[in-house]
Amino acid sequence: MRLVRVPRGRRGVFLNTIVNANTIFIGMPLNQALFGTEAVSYFLVYYVLNTLSTWTIGSVLIARDSRTEQASGGKMNLKQILSPPILGLLAAIPVLLLGLHLPKPITGSLSYLGSLVTPLSLLYIGIVLSEAGLKSVRFDKDTIVALLGKFVLSPCLMAAALLLAGSFGIALPSLLKNTMIVQAAVPALTVLPILAGDADGDVEYATNVVVTSTILFVIVIPIVMTFLK
Repeated sequence: MRLVRVPRGRRGVFLNTIVNANTIFIGMPLNQALFGTEAVSYFLVYYVLNTLSTWTIGSVLIARDSRTEQASGGKMNLKQILSPPILGLLAAIPVLLLGLHLPKPITGSLSYLGSLVTPLSLLYIGIVLSEAGLKSVRFDKDTIVALLGKFVLSPCLMAAALLLAGSFGIALPSLLKNTMIVQAAVPALTVLPILAGDADGDVEYATNVVVTSTILFVIVIPIVMTFLK
């Protein structure tokens, strides 16, 4: 960010674009399509850490990045951290550890709702792209560098971290490694324009990186999968 001299109002969005990902609407359906339900547990590890990163440090960085000199302090949003997926995960942990078996009507209903996640996520992303429109796409310096950070730097750093773990004798399943690398390349969060607007940041830039990263991901993911193979 300092190297390319990103101006005020864009810095928080720039950092969040590279570090955090749209795991729930793109990452999860993509992960299930590529690796099946066996990889869901590995995905949840990434999702929990990604959510904590977004709604603690990430949201504070955007809140403090006003285009004016007087930026708001920004606070960690506990309500956003305790999102429904994380509450569901916390509720599922004791059920799994204690070996509890829920009644079939409950498990059947939850499975039915869970199967709706992928199609609803794809519909939601389609609506976001339709409302933004291709006319809003701009490839300026800050956008290009943010996209390179998202699609090149982030997955490469994740792969390097996994290789480093292997060099220390930590055996990691290939499914876990593939999940982590793919999720590291998932597009920017769709909530970035809202956070930027609340902080008097550059909403147009935030919208642009969300739209461009989502569109380009169609090209990026086959390349990532080719490298994984």
